[in-house]
Amino acid sequence: MIWDISLHLMDLAQNSITAGATLVEISIRLSSEGMLAITLTDNGSGMDEAMADKALSPFGTTRTTRKVGLGIPLAKQNAELTGGTFHLTSSHQQGTRIDMTFDTRSIDCLPLGDIPQTMVTLIASNPVSPDFVLACASPLGESSLDTRVLKQALDGVMLSEPEVISWMKDALTEETQPLFGGILQ
Repeated sequence: MIWDISLHLMDLAQNSITAGATLVEISIRLSSEGMLAITLTDNGSGMDEAMADKALSPFGTTRTTRKVGLGIPLAKQNAELTGGTFHLTSSHQQGTRIDMTFDTRSIDCLPLGDIPQTMVTLIASNPVSPDFVLACASPLGESSLDTRVLKQALDGVMLSEPEVISWMKDALTEETQPLFGGILQ
C-alpha cells in the first residue's frame, strides 16, 4: 500500500470518531503557490495539554491494545518533511483541531490521494454519527459536502445505502478532480 495524505485524514478522522465527535469538519485548500493547507476540526472529548503533548509522540496512545500510536506523529513528520507545518490544538471536552500544511512542490510531499474514497468510507462506515463536512478549494474553484444537508435531502434513506455511496463517490470525484487534479495521485 502506498501511503498518501488522504490516509492521514482517515486516521485523524477515526481519532475524532473514537473521541465521541458528532461533527468532523475537514478543509483542504491548495494555494496558487503550491501550499496545501488541511484542517480537521472536531467537537469530540478533546485532550488536556498533557495528553495533547503525548499524542505527538509515537509512544503516546490511549489504546489498550498496543503501546504506540503513530497516526498523529506520522502526519506531523510527513507535513514537516515538505517544509510544511503541523499544529494540534485541543481542549478537554471541547474538541480538537489539527492544522497541517504541505509544500506540494517538495519531492518529499505525499500525493493527496483519493479524497472521495476516504470521505465515502468514513461516511458509509458512520452513517448516523458523526456528521462530516468537507470543504475543498484551489485557485480553480471550490466545492463542499455536508452530511447534514444530505441526510435532510435523503429524508430517511441511510448514507450507507449502496446507491447513495456510489452517488457520493461519483459526485465527490467530479467536484474534487478539477480542483486538485495534478496532486491527487
